[in-house]
Amino acid sequence: MKNNRENIGDDVLVKYLLGEADADEVRAVQLWIADSAANRKYFDDFKLIWDESKKLEGQTTISTEDAWSRFKSRISQEEVSGVGSGTQGSRTIALGSMAWMRAAAVLVLLVGGGWLIYTMSGSGDGQMLAQSFDKVLMHTLPDGSVVTLNKHSELSYPAHFDGKTRSVSLKGEAFFDVKPDKTKPFIIETDNSSVTVVGTSFNVKNRKDMTEVIVETGIVKVAGKTKAVELKPGQKVTVAGPNDALQQEQISDELYNYYRTNEFVCNAIPLHKVVAALNEAYNADVVIADPKLNSLLLTTTFKNDTLDNILQVIAKTFNFTIEKEGNRIILK
Repeated sequence: MKNNRENIGDDVLVKYLLGEADADEVRAVQLWIADSAANRKYFDDFKLIWDESKKLEGQTTISTEDAWSRFKSRISQEEVSGVGSGTQGSRTIALGSMAWMRAAAVLVLLVGGGWLIYTMSGSGDGQMLAQSFDKVLMHTLPDGSVVTLNKHSELSYPAHFDGKTRSVSLKGEAFFDVKPDKTKPFIIETDNSSVTVVGTSFNVKNRKDMTEVIVETGIVKVAGKTKAVELKPGQKVTVAGPNDALQQEQISDELYNYYRTNEFVCNAIPLHKVVAALNEAYNADVVIADPKLNSLLLTTTFKNDTLDNILQVIAKTFNFTIEKEGNRIILK
């Protein structure tokens, strides 16, 4: 019997582990396991994840079927060749087929993590992929650097940083706290830019062919296709447009930090910037009816607050009314 999923389906393995398989299914699974060392390892690894998910099931009201259904809606089987499960501060297990995805999905979603870390190949030396889905993910890289991924972001990186550089690829937004190593620069690739550092902390946002880099500590080099700049603490650059134009400026607010701190710190911030940050954070559609109101300055701090409460404070501050048209929220 060959080592592939055409012989033993996901549901058969699950039934076997639950003790619900019939005699023919039990024999088929046992023969498949005995057929090769690879099959045995596959089954043992699958059982490890499955056993852990069953331990966690009693700690939540989420059903395994609900977890699996939610996960299937997020990831297409054609897009991934292998998965695994990892948590902050724990190991990441190399996996090899879609059956892994079912068990790992249950494990991840049962604990409410909303994120997943897995290998993109069956080998421990393969590329790793961390995906945050609908939860912020803090993750430690092989060199000790710490990355905080905003929601709906992903970071790919090698299982080991061999060679002369530490190269990763980002889609979405992340804050990097890079471990210093002058002999091995740390490089973040986005779809339109490259960010190079030795050891520093900074935020990178890559959305819709636009990359924004904000530096908190150290010096960061940002390069588009034809131009490059060096940023110091308190500076940011935006790479955008067909010619990858670089727009460098001093940062004027800390709104970019909301996903790390759960705070919106507004120190005389123009209202349109606050609304833009709220729309991104809450996946909302808040609009200011009159463009003349965009420049109104807001000074306050919102911490662990709901969108409704924040908008109520803004409305009272500026004597606004709040109207709703479908999913759109209009400030007048």
